[in-house]
Amino acid sequence: MDYFLRKKIKDLLKNPESAGIGSDVTVKGWVRTKRGNKNVAFIALNDGSIIHNIQIVADVQKFDDELMRQITTGSCISVKGKLIESPGSGQKVEIHAEIIELYGTADAETYPLQKKGHTLEFLREIAHLRPRTNTFGAVLRIRHAMAYAIHKYFNDNGFYYLHTPIITGSDAEGAGAMFRVTTFDLDNPPKKEDGSIDFTQDFFGKPTNLTVSGQLEGELGAMALSLVYTFGPTFRAENSNTPRHLAEFWMIEPEMAFYEIKDNMDLAEDFLKFLISYALENCFDDLEFLNNMYDKELLERLRSIVNTDFERLTYTEAIDILQKSGEKFEFPHNWGSDLQAEHERYIVEKHFKKPVILTDYPKDIKAFYMKQNDDGKTVRGMDVLFPRIGEIIGGSQREEVYEKLYSRLKEMGINEKDLWWYLETRKFGTAPHSGFGLGFERLILFVTGMSNIRDVIPFPRTPMNAEF
Repeated sequence: MDYFLRKKIKDLLKNPESAGIGSDVTVKGWVRTKRGNKNVAFIALNDGSIIHNIQIVADVQKFDDELMRQITTGSCISVKGKLIESPGSGQKVEIHAEIIELYGTADAETYPLQKKGHTLEFLREIAHLRPRTNTFGAVLRIRHAMAYAIHKYFNDNGFYYLHTPIITGSDAEGAGAMFRVTTFDLDNPPKKEDGSIDFTQDFFGKPTNLTVSGQLEGELGAMALSLVYTFGPTFRAENSNTPRHLAEFWMIEPEMAFYEIKDNMDLAEDFLKFLISYALENCFDDLEFLNNMYDKELLERLRSIVNTDFERLTYTEAIDILQKSGEKFEFPHNWGSDLQAEHERYIVEKHFKKPVILTDYPKDIKAFYMKQNDDGKTVRGMDVLFPRIGEIIGGSQREEVYEKLYSRLKEMGINEKDLWWYLETRKFGTAPHSGFGLGFERLILFVTGMSNIRDVIPFPRTPMNAEF
């Protein structure tokens, strides 16, 4: 039965002694390359467990000619053989094949990954196959490691994982760019006398959408469990075709009772440093590949984040820096205007040359739920700015005073009837509390050094693109 006891290629390459040099092993995977002559074939096999391939050495005379002919790039095989020390450089061990079973062929004329050097744009068109490339194998393994590290960090720090709804009747951001959820026949929805759609007859009895954020519901959890976090898919129906936008993406949103703005900043910095340290410690082979192939400064940049204290300053101080910089910016940077990516990157990359946490933004450019400062003009919002990425975390201390929150809702024209439940938490046992949101794909962009957000999610959802 040992024929069926598959060994992961990662384990054999990283710790061959555990399997035993000279022992029989079975590996299964996909052929990356095959070369050789009429006497011997050298097959590079990869099973996705590691970026490196293991070399299979096959004595051609031992195997059926048709079998060997069908072993081509992309085909899937099982190999049983002896694990021996490799006489060549590059890896410690190789396998001398005794039994080869062909699971699936890959026609050399039509297999899209037969040749090397495909562009990332081309690979987006074959998202069903691109995980088999070195690049996307590395990205997906890093993505998994970061997801695990997120759960580990919060679990180890006493947070509870809260599952907030994907279907919601509220818009946390007030942006309005949401995907409608309905069971109506779109060609003939029920109408009221005034001609408007009668949503009381819809499945939920009211207009509902895919969520843009789990924050508001997360706050409810924090008012009972003290420390909670969400980690799930969120959706924006913005018609944005940029390297930084997706219609479906994942968000990590912790909410903490009894945290004020400084506590929030401390948590965000510690959290990011933990994640990047985890990547460096557990994903080095993949990071090294991406460093060598796409971004020669990736490893150095990741290490610098871990070893650097983040700069902290107010929005007002940032505006002063921009106005005195002498730089020519495309967008205005007067007090009261929202900071654009070019402003954020100047502050991070040129002025301070390290991550920055900005606080105390003008209330008119921030969401209704942010705690108002005593000056009447600013709120306790915070953005964590990273090199290359710009904003990677956005958060705030939340307004816990009912009267101030209610007044802000009215100022912004938000119907309090839609958020009565949110307001009630300020009536019954209110408490200071804070939270933030980390876009998972933006984190993966930074950690991998990739330049387009569509290349750090398995199946990107963007305008006019839902193929896979």
